[in-house]
Amino acid sequence: MCRKGDEIPISVPVTGYIESDGETTFDDGGLGDIWKELGLALAYCKETAEFQFQDSEHNSSDEESSNECEHSLILRDDIGYVCRICGIVQKNIEDVFEFQYKTRRSTRTYKYEPRSKGINVPLDFNFDGTELAGDKAMTGFSAHPRHAKQMRKHQVEGFNFLARNLVSDTPSGCILAHAPGSGKTFMVISFIQSFMARYPDARPLIVLPKGILATWKAEFTKWQVEEMPLYDLYSAVAESRSQQLEVLRKWIKERSILFLGYKQFSSIVSGGGNSEAASLCEDIMCRAPSILILDEGHTPRNKDTEVVNSISRVRTHRKVVLSGTLYQNHVQEVFNILELVHPKFLQLDASRLIVKRILSRVNMGGVKKIARGSGSTFYDLVEGALQSDDLKLKVHVINDLREMTKDILHYYKGDFLDDLPGLEDFTVMLNLKEWQKKEAKKLKRIGSVFKRNSVGSAIYLHAGLKEYSENVEGNGEKQIALNDETIDELIKQVDKREGVKAKFFLNALRLCEVTGEKLLVFSQYLLPLKFLERLTVEVMNWSTGKEIFMVNGDSRGEMREMSMNQFNNSASGKVFFGSIKACGEGISLVGASRIIILDVHLNPSVSRQAVGRAFRPGQTKKVHVYRLIAAESPEVELWKTTTPASERS
Repeated sequence: MCRKGDEIPISVPVTGYIESDGETTFDDGGLGDIWKELGLALAYCKETAEFQFQDSEHNSSDEESSNECEHSLILRDDIGYVCRICGIVQKNIEDVFEFQYKTRRSTRTYKYEPRSKGINVPLDFNFDGTELAGDKAMTGFSAHPRHAKQMRKHQVEGFNFLARNLVSDTPSGCILAHAPGSGKTFMVISFIQSFMARYPDARPLIVLPKGILATWKAEFTKWQVEEMPLYDLYSAVAESRSQQLEVLRKWIKERSILFLGYKQFSSIVSGGGNSEAASLCEDIMCRAPSILILDEGHTPRNKDTEVVNSISRVRTHRKVVLSGTLYQNHVQEVFNILELVHPKFLQLDASRLIVKRILSRVNMGGVKKIARGSGSTFYDLVEGALQSDDLKLKVHVINDLREMTKDILHYYKGDFLDDLPGLEDFTVMLNLKEWQKKEAKKLKRIGSVFKRNSVGSAIYLHAGLKEYSENVEGNGEKQIALNDETIDELIKQVDKREGVKAKFFLNALRLCEVTGEKLLVFSQYLLPLKFLERLTVEVMNWSTGKEIFMVNGDSRGEMREMSMNQFNNSASGKVFFGSIKACGEGISLVGASRIIILDVHLNPSVSRQAVGRAFRPGQTKKVHVYRLIAAESPEVELWKTTTPASERS
């Protein structure tokens, strides 16, 4: 749904608005609380009558914030006793309930402690993780009872799917394409522990984005049923190859699990280096993993990249891709991932037959090209069929693809989401101020698409950010050093009402405060997030780390985890600013029920992942999403380009 106007007021039960003769009315939507409706109406009237930024109520709230927290504890089944005011965890769940399992040590993460400067690894080291001897005492393969009783139906099916592919005499790779928030991490953790019980010599390697490492470790700690060291190179501060080799030695010598970031992994495997340590690290990475888990496995979707080449060099056939948004932009990317876990997939006899069937359905004569190994024509035809208006053709092709991949790809669209309170997703067109319009017209002169989008994102938020945005590098990720003092000085100089997206944000923030809801704000660029963070401090008189939280690519893993927990569990948490890439899969922000997405991403699945941070199990309120678009600007064209891809996937 798309509505156009200077700004969009937000209602409590149903987002959006209805205008008639200048009046705005709200639909109750079953809220049933007349006093909340009255409070919201009064707040909205105050905001629209006079855009005030200094309210006495915030001064009083600031006085209250100086008082010490008198903890009010509640029991959370997944965490323990948590203060509902400040979010501190007074007693972990493990200390509340006595589980009858093998005694576990308090620490699961083992940091690197160098013993000497020498390498001390024999050159004939020949550990091979692909040669596994199963425990003969085990006759079956199943989840641990502690895990089994927690699994939903789709997780049981996913567990069994992994077992069919990975626990056999001829193992093969596979893909778990389950919806964001469906519990993939828990299911895989359960499987890994059952796998290691079956194969005591197994050495799992989990490659994942750096930002979700802390989440994985926390989940392992929560669901671990026996002692299991968890190694990674970040907490070990292992930067040199000799330091990394020491960590790898520990991993292969002990019954343990290793975590690596994608860049770390590809650097070790394909980074080269003439030293003995570099050669040994590379050799261990290629031969030692018994099972390779690739979280956010859509990351290595493009051919001939360093990451893909590195993954291909790992010898084990047990490669598992996890993804909540497998389809990104093009059909070929999905098949690239299929080829990654199952090389020469399209050349299998069963695949060839279905390829020919699909080609015949679309009435094309490219069978010989496919048979000779060139899949590009096939990918283009499939993509064209899926975009076709011929519904019958589309259904037939989808069924053919499902048949082709049924043994290697397990898909779950997320029916569990139907049990959540609901989701309302709005695209909001905002009319730019005159100054913003002038600056927006100049954006077309910028040749680089990434540079144009990053500069535009700042200008649409507030035209006063133009000078800073033009110093952002073309990829939109790294920018000039901006400290709090610099941004604070800028905020004092500009008219806060001259930025339509900034104004929308402030209105939404005020109304969320009235209704007792929390707000998430996502952007692909750091500058808009930083500006809004300092604007919130100035306008609302709030503090970072108490009412305001920020996670971006520079945030350390433990700080991310702390920010998430405090925002979700503390009554004082109000707004969370997140880099849309840093807050990928595995991040849970169910404390919020309102989401603002500040800009349009070239890949629509990234925005869907952002929505999935709040619209997931554990959410107790209806989630409202506002995708802000600057009307009559290049952002509209970008939105039109990406929207069809979003609807197809």
